[in-house]
Amino acid sequence: MRICSFLPSATEIVYALGVEDSLLGVTHECDYPADARSKPKLTKSLLATEQDSATIDKAVRESLGHGAGIYEINFDALSKANPDLIFAQELCEVCAVPYGEIFRAAKKLGSNPEVVSLDTFTLSDILAAIKTVGEKCGRLQRAEGLVESLNERIRKVQTLTSAKARKKSRIFFMEWIDPIMSGGHWMPELIEIAGGTDAFSERGKNSKRVKWRSIIDYSPDYLIIAPCGFGVQRAAKEAEALKGLEGWNELPAVKNGNVYVVDGNAYFSRPGPRIVDGLEILAEILNPGLSSKLGTVYGEKDYTRLHL
Repeated sequence: MRICSFLPSATEIVYALGVEDSLLGVTHECDYPADARSKPKLTKSLLATEQDSATIDKAVRESLGHGAGIYEINFDALSKANPDLIFAQELCEVCAVPYGEIFRAAKKLGSNPEVVSLDTFTLSDILAAIKTVGEKCGRLQRAEGLVESLNERIRKVQTLTSAKARKKSRIFFMEWIDPIMSGGHWMPELIEIAGGTDAFSERGKNSKRVKWRSIIDYSPDYLIIAPCGFGVQRAAKEAEALKGLEGWNELPAVKNGNVYVVDGNAYFSRPGPRIVDGLEILAEILNPGLSSKLGTVYGEKDYTRLHL
């Protein structure tokens, strides 16, 4: 079998199922596990992604507004890989190469590959996608075992947070800094299981713009900053701008030192196996000391409290 992945999450799943030797092409964003970085690159970004969040947002909107994409397919690399199985997605043209472009490129290949779209809107969708990859790669039994182990970890978090039997903390999960955007899709579920609630997130729905004044009025107990595609260090640097917003010091989250920056790229915006790591990180933030009962260890590269 010859596999190409146009999704970082699919790449992670392929590795988790032990089929990485058949993976002959990945995206420029496929960075986990480390070995994935050595695979042939099928895409490149047409944006200067090292810019700040406001500049990136403007460039993305202008490009899509003009009918242009923000990714380019390396057809030579795809042709050389000559896959018979391609993983893609139709969910978001900002997160990955649009499905239509991949499908058209695949039609030009002599191998006539099957293009499988992994569209995930909820936590159950993510787990189902793992099984789909397993089925397509001939590793369904292993995929089912992985899903069961992830479900067991989810159930353990749920049991421990439910045992606290207290009022759920108000969370604002910030998926983008400028403009400010809420969490979407599976995030409401993760927050709920971890012991919180987020009035701005809707299960299975896209993230959306949120006015800063609305956040002030909401008065969140916790502010969790997780820009899509950013690691902790970069997110923390950009989050400094939030301190200058009117009413910042009024937020209970700020007053109580409960503003956290997390690795959105690794644990929250990528719908793969590590989404459960993200759940455990959220649970530890909302319930300090819980990690010892979960048997997990996460460090400052995974999440950190913002210096206020």
